Order: sequence, then structure tokens, then C-alpha cells
Amino acid sequence: MKLNTRWILLLVIATIIGCGHDKPSASMRQEDKAAKKLLQGVWLDAETEEVSLKVEGDTIFYPDSTSMPAYFKIVADTMILGISSSTYPIVKQSEHIFWFKNQNGDVVKLVKSQNPTDTIAFEHDVPQVMTLNKVLKKDTVVFVANERYHCYIAINPTRYKVRIPKYNDDGVEVDNIYYDNIIHLSIFKGTQKLFARSIYKAMYKSLVPERFLSRAILSNMDFSNTDGGHFHFNTTICIPDGASCFLLDTDVSLDGEVKIKLIE
Repeated sequence: MKLNTRWILLLVIATIIGCGHDKPSASMRQEDKAAKKLLQGVWLDAETEEVSLKVEGDTIFYPDSTSMPAYFKIVADTMILGISSSTYPIVKQSEHIFWFKNQNGDVVKLVKSQNPTDTIAFEHDVPQVMTLNKVLKKDTVVFVANERYHCYIAINPTRYKVRIPKYNDDGVEVDNIYYDNIIHLSIFKGTQKLFARSIYKAMYKSLVPERFLSRAILSNMDFSNTDGGHFHFNTTICIPDGASCFLLDTDVSLDGEVKIKLIE
């Protein structure tokens, strides 16, 4: 009898553990369509009464013209937002009230707007993409062994998008979009072109961590110095609107060979 009881107890424990492993994640459980319907409309910060967001269908829009709209869904008591599937526990929800916890665990309190003019805050056709809007050109004269050289740098804005996740004032993750640059570098001796090449940020992937590089842009290049027939250019790769940058030396020799090294 004691042996049978022991086996039954082990079977119960195994069943409980097995059920725990089979429990679906929040993102896999069925969406609460009624909760999503309640969220439709424009929402204001409960304290400041400033416009915070607009919900239309399965998309959240922000008044900040630089923030991309984000797909969302509500599963159980959790709002799941964006490509990264960031989760925000819902504290309280009704037709006119929506409270949730942000990434810091603070409760964000929103109330639904009753003023139709609040929709004006979202009247921008597409999110504004932050980038240079014109080519930036630099021309430097360099003397090597009494020979005159010209170094030309042109920083060209492109349509290559870089997605930067950030947190807005409510502590919600939003995506800002920036355009990367391509830098055209050329070196002349008189009318003789010694070197001409387009520089992409991917050229520096051996020295810049992949995660950083994917969120950074090729920001700038300046002539630094010459050394034994080599032209050195300080090149910066930076996270937009942040203090994080890599400073690299782009070393171009007179025979056209390019080497790179990390400065800081």
C-alpha cells in the first residue's frame, strides 16, 4: 500500500511539472479582442492632459513625428507591443481609463480624450526620418614630401533605414527611424586620381560589435594626418542622438590599400 501511494504521488508531481512546461507564453495565448476594442481612440496623460497616443485598429500611433507606429495586441492582462514584443502589464482598463506598467514598473495612467481636435496631434503623413538632407563636402590640401595632394570627402545621405528603439516619456519602447550615410573619399595629386571609393559602415564590422553597428550610422569623416605615404582619416560611427560612438582610423596608402584600426 505504501509503495502504491508513493507511485501515485510521483505521478501527480510529474503531471504538474509536465503541465507547467506546456503552458503557452503570453504571446501565444488568444487575443482579447474586447480589450482591444475598448482601447480605440485618442488617449491623454491623466495628470497633464497632454496627448499620449492614438489607437486605431491594431496599431498605436504617437504624436511625436519621429516615432514609428507600432502593432499591438492584448493577451490576458498584458499589452504586447511592437516587433520586439515588449510586454506591459495592464493594471486597470475601462471604456475611458487605461492604466499599465511601463518598463520601469511605473504605472502610466491614461484617460480617453473627449475632444475631437486632439486628433490634430497625429496629422503627419509619415514619421519624420532624421538624417542629413544634403551632401556635406570637405576639401583638404595635404603636402607629402613637398608634393601637393587634395583629399575630398563627401558625406552623402542615403535611403538605408536604421531603426533605433527608444523609450518615450511614458516609458514605452518606440522605434525612431534614421537614414544612414555613405562617404565618398577620393585623393588626387594634381589632376591624377590616386584613390576613389565609397565608404560604408559595413567596412568596419570587424572592429565594431554587430549589435552596435546595426543601430548606428556612419556619421562623419575628417582628415587626420599623413604618415609615410599613408593618409589617415578619423571616422566616426555613432548611435543617433546618443553619446555612444566608435572612432576609427581609415588608413589609405598611395597605392590604394585601405586599412582600418580602432582609435577609441
